[in-house]
Amino acid sequence: MFTSSELQDAARMVHAHMPPTPAHNWPLLAEALGTQVIVKHENHAPTGAFKVRGGITFLDWVRRTYPDAEGIVTATRGNHGQSQARAATAVGLKAKIYVPRGNSTEKNTAMRAYGGEVIEHGEDFDEARIEAMRIAETGAYVPVPPFHRELVRGVATYGLELFTAHLDLDVVYVPIGCGSGICGTIAARDVLGLKTRIIGVVSTQAAGAKLSVEAGHLVETISAQTFADGMAVRGPVQAAFDIYSAGAERIETVSEAEIANAIRLYYTATHNITEGAGAAALAVALREKTQNRGAKVGLILSGGNIDMGWFATLLAGGTPET
Repeated sequence: MFTSSELQDAARMVHAHMPPTPAHNWPLLAEALGTQVIVKHENHAPTGAFKVRGGITFLDWVRRTYPDAEGIVTATRGNHGQSQARAATAVGLKAKIYVPRGNSTEKNTAMRAYGGEVIEHGEDFDEARIEAMRIAETGAYVPVPPFHRELVRGVATYGLELFTAHLDLDVVYVPIGCGSGICGTIAARDVLGLKTRIIGVVSTQAAGAKLSVEAGHLVETISAQTFADGMAVRGPVQAAFDIYSAGAERIETVSEAEIANAIRLYYTATHNITEGAGAAALAVALREKTQNRGAKVGLILSGGNIDMGWFATLLAGGTPET
């Protein structure tokens, strides 16, 4: 998907705006998984999630490709929107960000703080996305699709950081929403010529990516009602599917209860707060601990932006309702 020089250039660009995120081995997680584990802490990125990287490279591309653009327009459940608002504001552009009604109050507040204009539309991400792309056709705002080569090039820098520091990883678990995270991880692995197995993770409530890989073509789900809002996508993206269907070993589903348990384990074992998608990789790794015994396991903790009310419910032993 990318040459080594393209990813190295992206890394230099990203690192001019943020330092590399840490990758830690946590003994209590190793104890829980029965093997060595490395956590890539994208929750320590400036917006609290990996998406910030793609915003940097995408807005650089926008400024070069559309020098007269007034701004960008996109849809999100929160982390992508924070990334785009932050990056657009940094280069003097406006950002219109569409979210579904009832979206995370705290993520909406953060997007506004980064300079974004947040507009509620539709009942889920997919309806908000359709409206955002319709608005893009009517004005001087450049559309930011959920998946784009320049977004992935930026996101791939976390994989480059992780694999460069840990060339001996046997398997890496990655959550899937629209697919930039897993595709970036695959791209970084392939550029470095590694044999690391990459396993995608989706919610049982939004399993379109897994169903699509199994069917050999895109399969859209009826709904995506999961508190792991970073994975709450009904319709998979063809360009992403083309990459992860070939480059990932397989895709696994994870239940709401399993995600909730993984969030609690991250907190007790590492004192890191994770959102639903951020804990999904750990949830599947816990289920597969027997087959991973003796392996070196990588987990992508993709983000930590969870509403306080949901987190309180989780710490009390419950599972948030959506």
